[in-house]
Amino acid sequence: MDLEFFDLNISGGIAVATFDRRPVNAFSRQAYEELIVLADGLAANRDVKVVVLASPPDSRAWIGGADLNDFAALDYESRLTRYDLVNEAMSKLFDLPRPVIAAINGHAIGAGMTIASLCDMRIASDHAFFSMPEIDRGTTSAGGAQFTRLGMPGARIRELLFTGRRFYAEELRDTGFFNEIVARDEVLDRAMKMAGLIASKSVVALEATKICCNAVERMDANEGRAFCQEYSARLTAGEDAQEGVRAFLGKREPVYKGNS
Repeated sequence: MDLEFFDLNISGGIAVATFDRRPVNAFSRQAYEELIVLADGLAANRDVKVVVLASPPDSRAWIGGADLNDFAALDYESRLTRYDLVNEAMSKLFDLPRPVIAAINGHAIGAGMTIASLCDMRIASDHAFFSMPEIDRGTTSAGGAQFTRLGMPGARIRELLFTGRRFYAEELRDTGFFNEIVARDEVLDRAMKMAGLIASKSVVALEATKICCNAVERMDANEGRAFCQEYSARLTAGEDAQEGVRAFLGKREPVYKGNS
């Protein structure tokens, strides 16, 4: 993949994608274009079982919001055209058929907080702040209102959106937005530990679980249950599922081949 702003390292089933647009890691139009390429490439790579989205340890932010230089000449029509690109990139990330861990070792602002919300799991630095400052730019957030899908309390979401103020990770602990809050220098290590556990699983089972998790958010309870049962039944007859049962009964670690 020809990427300027994402440094990609793949080893042991774990893909670490480090977004590097220092000093503030602002997300530009090109960054959205690269996110689409990155997601497509990772989805097609059967060696990848889990993705960690990180930033350099010396960057001032994990993702420092949208690059406001992109907005100077925008009008109504061009803003909607930009949203077409943003929506494609966000959908590619959200629907990437592997679990994605956000290793948030710096601030997540605006688009950064939205991107974090689209990851499956979030590990945050205790020094990082989170904000949706669009209200202070005379506009409104296109992504923040959707934080309800994470079970985040509506009153806290509206406080984020209406005030634009900074919330440090600890202030959001009770919202369920994060899996863990740790010291900054521990964020990537904790994310890699979680990724290592996930990477020991069958890639076809991981794909199916990701697809099911995303799908049921758009369905009622009965429809979602039936959707996931169809995937489960399909996998049960597959080689990896049979290997998982044999390994459990034989009291050994499974050796998955990535076959459904």
